[in-house]
Amino acid sequence: MEKYVKAILSARVYDVAIESPIHKAPILTQRLHNQVLLKREDMQPVHSFKLRGAYNRMSGLAPEAARKGVIAASAGNHAQGVAMAGTRLGIKTIIVMPVTTPAIKIDAVRALGGKVVLHGDTYDEAAAHAQSLVAEKGYTFVHAFDDPGVIAGQGTVGLEIARQHSGPLDALFVPVGGGGLMAGVAAYLKYIRPEIRLIAVEPEDSACLQAALRAGRRVTLSQVGLFADGVAVAQVGKEPFRILRTLVDEVVTVTTDEICAAVKDVFDDTRAVTEPAGAVAVAGLKKYVRERALTGQTMMALVTGSNVNFDRLRHISERTELGENREAVLAVTIDEKPGSFRQFSLALGKRNVTEFNYRYGDPQRAKIFVGVQIADPVNGRRDLLADLQSKHFHVVDMSDNEAAKLHIRHMVGGRSQALAHERVSRFEFPERPGALMKFLDLLGGRWNISMFHYRNHGAAYGRVLAGLQVPPQDMPAFADFLAQIGYRHWDETDNVAYQTFLASD
Repeated sequence: MEKYVKAILSARVYDVAIESPIHKAPILTQRLHNQVLLKREDMQPVHSFKLRGAYNRMSGLAPEAARKGVIAASAGNHAQGVAMAGTRLGIKTIIVMPVTTPAIKIDAVRALGGKVVLHGDTYDEAAAHAQSLVAEKGYTFVHAFDDPGVIAGQGTVGLEIARQHSGPLDALFVPVGGGGLMAGVAAYLKYIRPEIRLIAVEPEDSACLQAALRAGRRVTLSQVGLFADGVAVAQVGKEPFRILRTLVDEVVTVTTDEICAAVKDVFDDTRAVTEPAGAVAVAGLKKYVRERALTGQTMMALVTGSNVNFDRLRHISERTELGENREAVLAVTIDEKPGSFRQFSLALGKRNVTEFNYRYGDPQRAKIFVGVQIADPVNGRRDLLADLQSKHFHVVDMSDNEAAKLHIRHMVGGRSQALAHERVSRFEFPERPGALMKFLDLLGGRWNISMFHYRNHGAAYGRVLAGLQVPPQDMPAFADFLAQIGYRHWDETDNVAYQTFLASD
């Protein structure tokens, strides 16, 4: 740690970065009964902490390496940090970005002086191409997190926390993707303020540090969730893991809905709109407090970035109430007769209906998709279900059902009565020209498409729910098709939301 403390103390970051402020979060403080502080790295010139590590690494290049230029692979904040650092230092920068990168991020890198090379659908493909250009052109590769110079630059966040907040600090929450930020902050603070608990926070669907700590070695996740793309990493960095395996006190994982709720929490307290990855630490802090029933402590979360596409805000706002446990999404069976909906509304009492989807499909029973507002985030959903069931309503809780929340809530419209052998899959398509055509080409007309719902949330990947009529004898070929297509997918044929609202009788 002494080596890193010295490197952090001498890091060159303030030619381009600011000493970001620590702000009190009065609304969160009041609601959680703990003092909540936010370290505002979203206020950096590129709206992310990534500038610190990129500039520190590049400022230490030998003259010959600086003359040849640097290259990086990134679809977001690291790309902007490298581009800005290169412009300030007079170093040529090449940024390899996946073809799926939204135009707003490509334009931002170009505006900061970086040359953009688009290659591949994923970060891994972009990074492999960047390494081939290193071998061909002699560029220096600037890694986003697995580099001592980058880690030391990010570690200046910890230096500032120790200097700005000299009072008690019970816990610090830091988002983890590759681990560079957490490694730098941990190396400094565990040396200077070892009493502070350091809590790493990861999305549940990309928890590579948690997996590595459990295994005692770095592991590669087979699939990585894409919502919080700034921390969507399949394997924690080698050097960060060497540091973090002994310095992290705990790992907390959070859901997409919890991240969305945290975006709103930061907005309510600061009027700043963070990107999903930027709010991960706040989501972790809230979950940590709730699960341990803590009060009277002082806690800080790093708000790490605000480079969010405006189009994504629709999806974030849709999921916020679920993330706060202030809305329940239910499938309810009521009688198909006049007055049934009124009877159901009376059963809800003073709870507000936030959504109601229905179409006639059965002369005896009506299946309704309903959202209900709940006041008590701890016991409200449980009490609502118990209340409705006591009044003899058949209720299925779909509040944690991803297919229901992403797709089926927008599709409720009756069942097809003449549909046989329907298999339903949920896909994530790379958002690039030709992605849908690739899907259809591989399908090759073998099976009829019986249902299709697509949503774009302003991210690099669109979401699709597709139904295909696949006879039993074709199931081996269908499995081969799913393997060949190469898109992340989930079988939703037995999903209760699909079976309730869309499946053929």
